[in-house]
Amino acid sequence: MLRLSAVVLLAFCSIAIGLTEEPAQPFGPDFPKLDSDATDQWWTRKSKNKQEPRLMVPRDEVLAFAVYAHDRGTLKLTAQLYPLLPGESREVHLDFQYPGEKWSTGRTEKVQYPGWSAHFRIDDWDNTRDVKYRLRHGEQATFEGRIRKDPIDKDVIVVGSLSCNSSRTPGPRPRMIENLIKQDPDLLFFAGDQSYHHTQHTYGWIEFGIQFRDVLKDRPVIAIPDDHDVGQANIWGENGKKAKTTAGPAGGFFFPAEYVNMVQRCQTWHLPDAYDPTPIDRDISVYYTNLRVGGIDFAILEDRKFKSGPEGKIPKMGPRPDHINDPSYDRSAVDLPDLKLLGDRQLKFLENWSSDWTGAEMKTVLSQTAFCGAVHLHGSPKNRLLADLDCNGWPQTGRQEALRRIRSAWAAHLCGDQHLSVVVQHGIDSPSDGPFGFTSPAIVNTIYGRWWHPENEQAGPNPVKNSPLQWTGEYEDGLGNLMRMIAYANPEDRADETKRADGHGIVRFNKLDRTITFECWPRFSSVDKGDEAQFPGWPITIKMQDNDGRKVFGYLPELRFRGAKSPVVQVIHDATGEVLYTVRTQGDRFRPPVYSEGTHTIKIGRDKPNQITRPKVASGGIDSTLWTTIQW
Repeated sequence: MLRLSAVVLLAFCSIAIGLTEEPAQPFGPDFPKLDSDATDQWWTRKSKNKQEPRLMVPRDEVLAFAVYAHDRGTLKLTAQLYPLLPGESREVHLDFQYPGEKWSTGRTEKVQYPGWSAHFRIDDWDNTRDVKYRLRHGEQATFEGRIRKDPIDKDVIVVGSLSCNSSRTPGPRPRMIENLIKQDPDLLFFAGDQSYHHTQHTYGWIEFGIQFRDVLKDRPVIAIPDDHDVGQANIWGENGKKAKTTAGPAGGFFFPAEYVNMVQRCQTWHLPDAYDPTPIDRDISVYYTNLRVGGIDFAILEDRKFKSGPEGKIPKMGPRPDHINDPSYDRSAVDLPDLKLLGDRQLKFLENWSSDWTGAEMKTVLSQTAFCGAVHLHGSPKNRLLADLDCNGWPQTGRQEALRRIRSAWAAHLCGDQHLSVVVQHGIDSPSDGPFGFTSPAIVNTIYGRWWHPENEQAGPNPVKNSPLQWTGEYEDGLGNLMRMIAYANPEDRADETKRADGHGIVRFNKLDRTITFECWPRFSSVDKGDEAQFPGWPITIKMQDNDGRKVFGYLPELRFRGAKSPVVQVIHDATGEVLYTVRTQGDRFRPPVYSEGTHTIKIGRDKPNQITRPKVASGGIDSTLWTTIQW
């Protein structure tokens, strides 16, 4: 305490001699208290439970944590600092220690304010070896971690999938961190709501980072902000317009663009450069892009940013503009032609991403929330909703457009947000004809519980055989979207923290047999106990091709490849012009399935379907034996 008191005294002296460096109200006079724990004279504000400001730490601990990712020969790393005092250095140094060598100085970068982050970009990065890194600030503060090599030589790539980190349960997450370290994921994906502190993002982001830094520091991280991260209950971004309230059903972002950009800078700057970096309205930045780790290509979406808000556009049919409880409502009345979900820009991105397999053997899509309403009870067991427009099941046409593009790459979908972990297979035109989706459980499920509980308490058609869960099978959500429920993790008792159904997901991509395994681990489970420690209904293993659930009508003539194994094959239905799929094949032959009669065009290439074209190939039926040789 004496040490910190002396530091605070030094800060006051620094103000007196004019060393204050940052503006007192970085978000304007209309929001003087926004992020106030880390702005203005933050060091003078006492917290509720102690005399010191809650972001005051010994000055050798001001480097809180770091996140990084690397792809396409570029390493990007963000160092997150606690707020700095007047007179302290506004620079951070990054050192590297290559195998068998001493520490060498890499770069020096300025600390960005507001947000107190420093950002490093290293081009021509060698991703074939592990490299230690060290961040330094001032004379004493350091933080160390390891830049992992790209695990391209691993047969199974492991992803940790997490979301919804409740602020009502602060402090460490020791069992979860212990489990994650043992599971040793090659990539961590945080789908949103890393912070629920709303108007105090810097505090919330640092709190999150301290909780998870022991696993963050040594592996690539994808963290995408959701509604609570930018201070809203829900977001329908509508291309960046100004929202009327923090509830947001009329669309837009409520807090200043500078605050939104600060949140995105701290959480997403280290991702690969945006596919199209053009800002949206009010100069709000975008980050949608893709990241390849170990031969798995992850498309990173911003499913809130372009989405239309329901208020004023569709009839109100429930207690709120975004909640529907009228069972007799006309579903077409809420699916208007001018409504957006992902928006034209991201649909174009998905279309290009699905057909470019450079550096990729398998693909998956990451976003904040689910493409269906796989929830019946919201907030409490007594609050049944027919439809919640906050999910990506609405607008329905936008949902179908997105899922068709995901399906065309035989990609699965990972997300969070719903506070209820489920695995579903989406239906687009018919039940179970779309890709699989895995929603991770809430990290800590204290804020808003949800349950899967069909009103008739009956399993749907095509239930999961031998499942310990009683309500699996094919259903429609309240918006009419088709889905097959594979598994769900309902809370047993939210008053008991061991039975709230919080935890984390693990996804294993097996490149040898092209399978994907979804695992769901309760927060207080022990991975040492094996699969029986998971939620009932997990683990679940699917084939990559299962993400295209359309019924096979027949097969085109088998393709044999000479001179190059596992090329990319694209199949186009000539009558409609639809790209049915673009996938990397496995081995030296591939028999393309098709889903209707008629002629099809086959395009083939090493990484993109642009080198060889075979036009007008008719589906030959199940017993077709005609072989085609491809050589380059």
